[in-house]
Formats: sequence, C-alpha cells, structure tokens
Amino acid sequence: MAEHARLDISNLRERLLEFHASYVRCIDTDRLEEWPGHFTAECHYRVTNADNERDGLPAGLMFATSRAMLEDRVSALRHANIYERQTYRHILGQVSILSWAKQHAECETPFLVARIVQSDDTSLFATGVYKDVFELGGERVLLKQRVVVCDSSRIDTLLAIPL
Repeated sequence: MAEHARLDISNLRERLLEFHASYVRCIDTDRLEEWPGHFTAECHYRVTNADNERDGLPAGLMFATSRAMLEDRVSALRHANIYERQTYRHILGQVSILSWAKQHAECETPFLVARIVQSDDTSLFATGVYKDVFELGGERVLLKQRVVVCDSSRIDTLLAIPL
C-alpha cells in the first residue's frame, strides 16, 4: 500500500512539474493568451504580500474569480494598458505537496522572478510562494486557486504581467 501511494505521489509531482513549466513558460515567453488556460473556469487568482496574507487581509494587487476575468486581464494588457515593455524570468523551487486526494491537491511552491526591461538592467522583481489548489480530475492539471504571496510588502507598481 505504501509503495502504491509513493507511485501516486511521484506521478502527481511529475504532473505538477509539467504544469509549472508550462505556466511560467507562457508568461516568460510573452504568450500571455495561454496563461488563463492554466485555470479552471471558476477560479481564484490573487497577488498579495506576506503581511496581508498573515493578517487575513483579502486585498490583492491582482484579483480574479474566473478564467474570463483572467482573459480580460490579458486583453487589457495587450490593447488598453500602457506600461513599459518588460519580460519576466521565473525560477521555481521544489513543490511542497501539503495534501492531496484523487481530485485535488494543495501545494506551495517558492518562486523568484527577475524583470527584464530592454532599456534598463535586469532586476530581481519578486520573491515569494505560490499557494495553490489544483484540480486533478481531468486530462490536465488546472489551478482552482493560486494566491501569489510576495515576500516583500513593497511591490513595484509596474506589476502589469501576472506572476
């Protein structure tokens, strides 16, 4: 029985690694139109900081409760918002699986994001942890919830691209 559980968690880790590779690749290579496809239709996406998260404050710098809202965010980035052209490079740490069942997994993954602005130096933009709830029931792993908890309470106002 323990061997069976180990195989299942190994398979889950592999699926989560593939998910994260796809997620950060679409952001880092400016294929933002693919980003909402990593979420369930009804989802929760929020970018906040460690102080707000610890104090239970629900406010976020970015907030969405559906894939449609995420799609609107991308559309606004492409057609309405004016911001300095930039790209990100994500470096992810090891996924910690906090709990899992056949249909869902709760995980935390540390991240580091560098911001590249062509007219400026590359800079460390954000560090923190993804607090995720994944839906595992379908062919693909999808995010039901992602709370991006940035370590610093000083988050650059140039946060335009999702983390």
